[in-house]
Amino acid sequence: MKLLDMNSVIGFVNQEITQFHQNKLSKLETIKLKEVLRKKNPYLFRAKNVQSAQEIVEGMLSASLSSSEEKMFGDFLESLALFISAQTCDGRKSSASGIDLEFERDNTIYLVSIKSGPNWGNSSQKKALREDFRKARTIQRQSIKDKVIQPVLGICYGKTQTTDNGIYMQITGQRFWHFVSGDPDLYIKLIEPISHRAEYHNEDFDSKKSAVENRLVEEFIEDFCDESGVIQWDKLVQFNSGNLIE
Repeated sequence: MKLLDMNSVIGFVNQEITQFHQNKLSKLETIKLKEVLRKKNPYLFRAKNVQSAQEIVEGMLSASLSSSEEKMFGDFLESLALFISAQTCDGRKSSASGIDLEFERDNTIYLVSIKSGPNWGNSSQKKALREDFRKARTIQRQSIKDKVIQPVLGICYGKTQTTDNGIYMQITGQRFWHFVSGDPDLYIKLIEPISHRAEYHNEDFDSKKSAVENRLVEEFIEDFCDESGVIQWDKLVQFNSGNLIE
């Protein structure tokens, strides 16, 4: 295993984390009121006795941004693991479905699927991952006879100990970053570069988020409130769920 050049890792993280914040802003700027409203549960808002357009918009905007942010940050962590493994063990992006990373070490070929956190999927997604590992392993075995082929589920944060269910190993948190880098302390060393210009980026984001929120509130009031500003729940539910007449 080759030594990790931490300076190059820091440079990569600084660049990619800036792109992450830019992607967040791009997502924010594309949010449309009615597209988000179609995905929310109006009955839940009513059950919670929500009375203001501001409260509805804040809730749906936060939920939408949180979901997309988790996905974008997961993509960043995947690219970081790929960058690190390329340095230490000539890791490369896998072409196999559901597999993110491939590399060889100590006569073993590792097929790695990377997830950002331990709560990464439902039972169907986990079943699909097991099938992806089976297929990738079968394909590798057709051309490689003399090496061990080891599927790995790598999870970027969490304290779960390494396990092996007979189909794949699960390596989590500190052990995962050690696995791809050879550095047992890398998981801590990554915190500082990830915070690169965080205050600046978040202040800029919060300012633009407030402007978007104000615009969505105005649209909501215009479309779903009466002249006195009271939410017209029947109109909102009809927009969200009415489908007998197209």
